Amino acid sequence: MGCIASVPQDQAAITERFGKFDKVAEPGCLCLPVPCICRVAGMVSLRVQEVPVVVTTYTKDKVSVRITVNVQYMAIQDPKYLYEAYYKLTSPSGQIMSYVDDAVRSMVPHSLELDELFEAKGQVAQHVEKSLASEMETYGYKIVAALVTNVEPDETVRQSMNEINANKRLRQAAQERAEAQKYMTVKHAEANAESTYLQGEGIARQRKAIVDGLKSSVEDFKDSIQDMSAKEVLDLMLVTQYFDTIKDLGHGGGTSLVLTNKRGKAFDAEGMKGIMNKAAAAANASSAAPRVPRAAGDRSEEAVAVDVAEEQTQAPRAGFMGSLMFGGGGAGRGNSG
Repeated sequence: MGCIASVPQDQAAITERFGKFDKVAEPGCLCLPVPCICRVAGMVSLRVQEVPVVVTTYTKDKVSVRITVNVQYMAIQDPKYLYEAYYKLTSPSGQIMSYVDDAVRSMVPHSLELDELFEAKGQVAQHVEKSLASEMETYGYKIVAALVTNVEPDETVRQSMNEINANKRLRQAAQERAEAQKYMTVKHAEANAESTYLQGEGIARQRKAIVDGLKSSVEDFKDSIQDMSAKEVLDLMLVTQYFDTIKDLGHGGGTSLVLTNKRGKAFDAEGMKGIMNKAAAAANASSAAPRVPRAAGDRSEEAVAVDVAEEQTQAPRAGFMGSLMFGGGGAGRGNSG
């Protein structure tokens, strides 16, 4: 009379008869024909298992590091390999730790510096996986993956690396700030240059307008008073502007005026007096000049009206020229000056 046992889905049962290996039972119902003679010796897990391994070693540049390697392994689902997995190894995880430690220490100190180690974690993982695969297969286990999950240098070295990185970032930030300042300075200089150029154009147009106005005024004055040259008319205008400037300065609040002798010939007493006298004389001569009447039949009504308007404006001219010099009075006063 036998007995019945069950085998879980994630395990394989190792049966023995009289203490000797009999067979590997798959998950499901297991019938043991003779109790006490046939028995279940143990179970082998079919799941993927993981063991973390921490290895302390030195890099090629003599820096102490702690490398964490996670190894994932599982039993090979074959009666032959399940037999090996159950009877050959007491502790698969302990065996894996020993192999990982040997594989890491045989590679890192001879080929990788600290900076290179951070970039070559994949190479270290492949080296560990390749070294473990052939060794663990003889014990009935398959290496699923080997992962380097952490590289931790000594605390002092880690602080130094952080300082180096921080200083590098600060240097880059300083360079970026300098570039930004340079850009702003260049743009400000370009704006100033453009502003100065436009101001120069404006001043040039202003001076041209002043010159054109003076030219037009001189020509109009010459047409009205024939006995004065263009230079004399311009001197007269400069003298009147000189007096206007003196008057404006005198009316301004808190203005200090210092007069020196370093003036042009037109602005000394004799020069201004001569200019004013000549202008008044020319105005009187222009107003006293006889007009040649034309026959009424030969002239239009518009021409007659123009002559009348000119006769009405000739008389005040002498008084105006006198007022430029003496501040009032008529033409006779201008001549007597």
